Amino acid sequence: MRPYEVMVIFDVDREEDEIRERVDRVVELVKSRGGAPGQVSHWGRRTFAYELKHRSEGYYVVIEATAEPEVLAEVDRMLALEDAVLRHKVIRQPEQAAGRSARRSTPAAAQPAAS
Repeated sequence: MRPYEVMVIFDVDREEDEIRERVDRVVELVKSRGGAPGQVSHWGRRTFAYELKHRSEGYYVVIEATAEPEVLAEVDRMLALEDAVLRHKVIRQPEQAAGRSARRSTPAAAQPAAS
């Protein structure tokens, strides 16, 4: 399983309850496919640097998850088909950024001898 971060920008014309429902649907998809959803951060309304689909604002949500690549491919597909989503991005996180140790156990031959 690999750590991922999903940033989603929703249309601000949608109700906050509707946005939370759609985020919950993503989290449930990850859970149902054997993944482990992490923290969900609602950043709220933000102004864009440039217009996006004739909008000047969006509602940002960041979802962290640990799952197999196939699960996040399904999340990506689901968000691409969602009308309320203006833009989304799925990013694979490095092991260190996800709070994991990238160090693997070292073989016994590589360890220094005890004196």
